[in-house]
Amino acid sequence: MSYETIIYAMEKGVGRITLNRPDVMNAITPKMLEESGEAVRLAGKDENVRVIVITGAGRAFCAGVDLKALGERKIENGKVGDILDIPARALIDKIRAVPKPVIALVNGFCFTGALEIMLACDMAIASEKAKIGDTHAKWSLRPTWGMSARLPRRVGYLKARELSYTAEAIDGREAERIGLVNVAAAPDKLEETLQKTAEKIMANSPDSIAAYKELYNRNESLSLDESLALEFGTEFVIPDTEDRIARFRK
Repeated sequence: MSYETIIYAMEKGVGRITLNRPDVMNAITPKMLEESGEAVRLAGKDENVRVIVITGAGRAFCAGVDLKALGERKIENGKVGDILDIPARALIDKIRAVPKPVIALVNGFCFTGALEIMLACDMAIASEKAKIGDTHAKWSLRPTWGMSARLPRRVGYLKARELSYTAEAIDGREAERIGLVNVAAAPDKLEETLQKTAEKIMANSPDSIAAYKELYNRNESLSLDESLALEFGTEFVIPDTEDRIARFRK
C-alpha cells in the first residue's frame, strides 16, 4: 500500500513503519495515526513479518501532536478531542493486540503523544542523543492516550510524577537508566542494536512469543484497564490551554 504520512517496508522479517513528516519532526495528525494503525494490522497478518518496528524519519521519532491538525477546534479542559483520541487509541490497541513484538526505535525527539505510543510498544530502543519527555503540562494539556496508566508502570510513580510535573526531557541514556527504554545506543549503532535484538527475537518460537505477549498484556490489564478508564473518563477544568498554544496556530 502507499501512504501519505508514513513509509512501510518489510525486510528480513522486520516490518518497519516510519513516521514520515520530517519537516515538522513527524508531528502527529489523524491521518498518520490511521495509516500507522493500518500498517500495524497488515504487518500482523503478514506471515513473513516476525517483528514490527515503529520509528521516525529525520532527526525525530515524533515531536507529539501537530496542533495545526486541530484546525479551528478549541481545546476544552486540556483534551485534544476525538479527532485525535479515537485514532490514537485505535493505533495503541492494535499495537497491543498484534501477536508480534512491536519495538519503538526512538531515533530522536519523542514527546508527549509520541511517548504514549512508545509506552504501548513491547520494547523500546533509543539513541543516546534522543530527547524524551512528557510535555502535556507545559501546554495545559492532560493525557488521554494512556500516559497516566503506563508511565508509572514503566518507571514507578515517583519518577513518573517528576517527568510529568516538570515536563523536562531526558536523554536516551537516562531513559535506559530509569527503565523507560530497554537500551540506549550511540546514534551510529542504533540500527545495529535494533538488528541484533530483532535477530534474537526471530530465533525463538513466534507462537511462544505471541502467548507471552497475550499473557503479559492480560496480567498488566488486571489493573491497567481501571487506570485507563480513570484517565479517559475523568473531566478536569483547564482554562488556559488556548493561551499557551496560540503561537502554534499562526
